[in-house]
Amino acid sequence: MSAAMIDDLPKLKAQLRRAERLKKLKALALIAPLVIFLLLAFVFPIGTMLWRGIDNSEMQLALPQTAQLLQQWDGQNLPSAEVFKSLASELPSAQKSGALGKYGRRLNYEDPTLKTLMTQTLRKMPIEPPSDWSQTLPQINPRWSDPKVWQALKNTAPRLTDRYLLASVDVERNAQGDLQFVAPDKKVYLDIFQRTLIISGTVTLVCLLLGFPLAYLLATLPTGTSNLLMIFVLLPFWTSLLVRTAAWIVLLQSGGLVNNALIGLGIIQEPLQLVFNRFGVIVAMTHILLPFMILPLYSVMKGISPSYQRAAISLGAHPFKAFWQVYVPQTLAGVAAGTILVFIMALGYYITPALLGGPSDQMVSYYVAYYTNTTNNWSMAAALGSLLLIATLVLYAVYNHLVNKNPVRR
Repeated sequence: MSAAMIDDLPKLKAQLRRAERLKKLKALALIAPLVIFLLLAFVFPIGTMLWRGIDNSEMQLALPQTAQLLQQWDGQNLPSAEVFKSLASELPSAQKSGALGKYGRRLNYEDPTLKTLMTQTLRKMPIEPPSDWSQTLPQINPRWSDPKVWQALKNTAPRLTDRYLLASVDVERNAQGDLQFVAPDKKVYLDIFQRTLIISGTVTLVCLLLGFPLAYLLATLPTGTSNLLMIFVLLPFWTSLLVRTAAWIVLLQSGGLVNNALIGLGIIQEPLQLVFNRFGVIVAMTHILLPFMILPLYSVMKGISPSYQRAAISLGAHPFKAFWQVYVPQTLAGVAAGTILVFIMALGYYITPALLGGPSDQMVSYYVAYYTNTTNNWSMAAALGSLLLIATLVLYAVYNHLVNKNPVRR
């Protein structure tokens, strides 16, 4: 290498580094719009919604000084006179700013009568401030002398709370702050999560039992016939989910096509209850989610050479044994992908169970929608949604671990 080339070597390295940096900057510029879109359209809204599950800032905004004093109170007996005075001084300003209305909705989750207590107290407060509000407030309403009222206010004082997340698994804190299960007659959400898992698991199993032979048929038929049948598999994607769900109501209702056909064939004498129950939910969800099982299975089966199975049969294996021990293990990647895809999608289903199911067939997503649209309890909706998201991530992590631990070898 000549001396001139050795002298130019640092310059060449610098030019190469600049070219690499420029290449990276161009790549970042190309993906920047997509990243910004994902942040604004997905990450930020979802993060904001999940934050509501632990947000407890209503009292901090409406009655900041009272919230601070209540956090210092031990929760036993009545709080100090300073707390009474702070509450009485902050209530009028909170009402003028509108923050009291939002705080009132938060109080309703603790005790529906507390918001009324606040508004009645405001109306009856004297014009001239008394010297001792700890005596005046109980005279306005005797409930201010009840420690339980102040304990309920204390629960709303911290900026963050685990109340909603605990309520989502039927757990609450007692007066001492210890965790305990709610009363048996108030346990709801654990049964709802169990029901959601059972329905999703049943739908996934039925989709696998129906989808595996159909995917095998598509993978082994001639290309022309296989492509024609694949069109019928993909055809439901061109129809609205709501239309497909409504169609099952028409088919499965008492006077529907299915019941009329069974009666006409003499199989039954009276119409069966096939809709507005668990059966209707599973049938409709299976119909909707079946293509999501078939497609991963078909993509894996299409790449499996039939020579392996023929070789096993030529060596003396029974055709079913050759299929089960040689062919099926090679499809496990497609089975795993289709199963996890269908199961995760089934976990979040709302429209189909709401239209085709009864009261005991509603899944977690129904209650998320109920708290969001009906009661405006966004915090409870966010807590349920957070637990559903965590369950989905855990299931995916388990699936990913099992797949990486036991890779499928062809």
